Amino acid sequence: MRAVAIVDGEHYPDVVRAALQELPYEFTSAILVGATDKLRSEPDYGVPLVDDVPDVDVAIDLTDERRPELVAAFLAAGIAYVGADFRFDPPPLHPFELPSIAVIGTGKRVGKTAVATHVARLLARDRDVVCVAMGRGGPPEPELVTSPPTIEELVARSRAGQHAASDFLELAALAGVPAIGCRRAGGGVAGAPFVSNVLEGARLAASLEPDVVVFDGSGSAIPPIATTARILVGREPFRERISDLVLDELELRLMPMEPLEGRVAVFTAAPARTDHLDAVFVSNDLARRDVLHAQLATLDVDTYLIELKAAAIDVVAEHALAHGRRVVLARNELVSPAVDERVLALLERVAA
Repeated sequence: MRAVAIVDGEHYPDVVRAALQELPYEFTSAILVGATDKLRSEPDYGVPLVDDVPDVDVAIDLTDERRPELVAAFLAAGIAYVGADFRFDPPPLHPFELPSIAVIGTGKRVGKTAVATHVARLLARDRDVVCVAMGRGGPPEPELVTSPPTIEELVARSRAGQHAASDFLELAALAGVPAIGCRRAGGGVAGAPFVSNVLEGARLAASLEPDVVVFDGSGSAIPPIATTARILVGREPFRERISDLVLDELELRLMPMEPLEGRVAVFTAAPARTDHLDAVFVSNDLARRDVLHAQLATLDVDTYLIELKAAAIDVVAEHALAHGRRVVLARNELVSPAVDERVLALLERVAA
C-alpha cells in the first residue's frame, strides 16, 4: 500500500527512517510539519519531502499532534489518514446518475433542512424536484410522500407511533415537492453513517425521473451519495473542502404557511426571527417536552404556529387540537438575498 509519512522535527530523522522501514507500507514521500527543534540540517527520511497531498493510498501520521486541516485535506482527496491508535477513512459515496445537490451541516439545528427546503422551492419553480431526507427517526424502509401532509395526517402518524416531525415530512409540507424519508444510525468524524437506507431512497428517487434530486443531511452525517454538488451549512475543514457552497452566517425568519388568526403562540426548536409576527408567546423549546408541557398549561391562544421539529406534533399539535385551537405550520425562510444569488448560481451549474 503506497503511503506518505506525516513527520515532524520533534523526532530525530534516524528514528523516523527506522520507523518507515519497519511499518508495513510502501512509503513514497513525506510531509514535514510542526516544530524543527531536533533538526540540525535538512532532514533525510529516505524519501522525498513534498508539500501537497500526493497520489497515495494512505497517510501515516508519525507526529504527536493532530492537525484537522491536514486530515481534512487527505480525506477530501479520498485518502485514509492513520495514526498509531486511530484511523480516519473518507466516507463511501455511491454513484448517482441524476443532477443532485446535497445539503450538509456541521451538527444538529444549524439550518440544513431550512436550506434544503429553500433550494427545493427555488428549483421547483421550473423543474421537477424530489427530496431525499435521512434522519435518526426515519422509516425502516424508504417512504415516499407525494403531497404535503396535513396537520391531521401528521397527528395520525404520531398516534400510530411514528415520528411525525421527520425531515422528509417537513420537506414535503414546506417545499411542496415529493419527499422520500430514510433513516440512519451513527455518524463518523467524516460524516459516514454506520447504518442507513439512503442508497435505497436514492434509487426510489431516481425511479421517479425528476430533473434534480435534493438530499438533506442529518446532524453532521453526510448522505452517502456522490451528488453533483454540495451546500455546507456552517464551517468545518473537511466538509468545506468537499462542498461547492458554504453558508456560515444564516439569518432565518419564521414564515407561516397559512394566514394567522387571533392570538398567536409560536413554537420553534431553535431561535429564529419572529419580530415580524404579532405573537403573544414565543417558545424555542420544541426539543424539551417537559418544558413544553408547562408552557402549554398556561396558554390561552387561538393559533399555534409550529416549526415541524421534535415535539411539534406529539405535544403541541395534540394539545392545540384537544382544545379546539388552530395549528399552522411555519417554514424558516432565508432572509439574505445574497444567499439566493449564490444558491441560484450553483443550481444553474448543477442543471447544466
